[in-house]
Amino acid sequence: MGRVAGKVVLVTGAGSGIGRATAKLLADEGATVIVTDINQPGGLETVQRIGGPQPGGGARFLPHDTAQEADWKRIIDDILAREGRLDGLVNNAGIAGPFPSTFESETVEQWQRVLSINVQGVFLGCKHGVPALRSSGGGSIVNLSSLAAFLGTPNLSAYGASKGAVRQFTKTVAIDCARKGYKVRCNSVHPGIIMTPMGEGILPNDQIKERVRGSIPIGDFGAPEDIAYGILYLISDESRFVTGSELVIDGGMNAI
Repeated sequence: MGRVAGKVVLVTGAGSGIGRATAKLLADEGATVIVTDINQPGGLETVQRIGGPQPGGGARFLPHDTAQEADWKRIIDDILAREGRLDGLVNNAGIAGPFPSTFESETVEQWQRVLSINVQGVFLGCKHGVPALRSSGGGSIVNLSSLAAFLGTPNLSAYGASKGAVRQFTKTVAIDCARKGYKVRCNSVHPGIIMTPMGEGILPNDQIKERVRGSIPIGDFGAPEDIAYGILYLISDESRFVTGSELVIDGGMNAI
């Protein structure tokens, strides 16, 4: 308890899945969490599960389309006005897109939608988050990439490309901030197959699910909480010497 006590952390896409698990764990460990999502009912449910702002942790919700720069400006301004600081940013919001979608069949519109959320959203988060973190004395950014950043994804063309971009961009932000002395760290997290609504969406039936489960060296799918604990470490001061790194949490799949 208290690994991020007193910190103010923004978690995007926190209305379900990994974002919700992360928001709850950060709040349980003492952070004030700003829950954002385009899915307002989901975001409000996350806050309800955590409890409202209170001494020693809590949460509040703001609607947020991460692909829109105006939304980022509004969110950051609101946090600085109400909480007075920002210590952590988790760029979690993302979509997989239609499944399957190969590069030959994917439309330009589908491609652009996936990249606008998965890449542009992360870019905008870092662009507007870094000054806020810097003005608060420094902090930590965690960008959600994927195991797909290391592997070919023939059935999720745009998704794989987007997560590869997040992996590289994270290093760019990390080195730029380090060289400028901003005291802002930036790392990427790479989940394997996690049982979230998005994860289940690419496993259409039990037969495929069991075949995929059998390909995971550790023998099972991951849970949102497995990723949340990795994010907690990177947001906390325990990782003060960690920047530009890739934390792979995938049951061993990338080691094959």
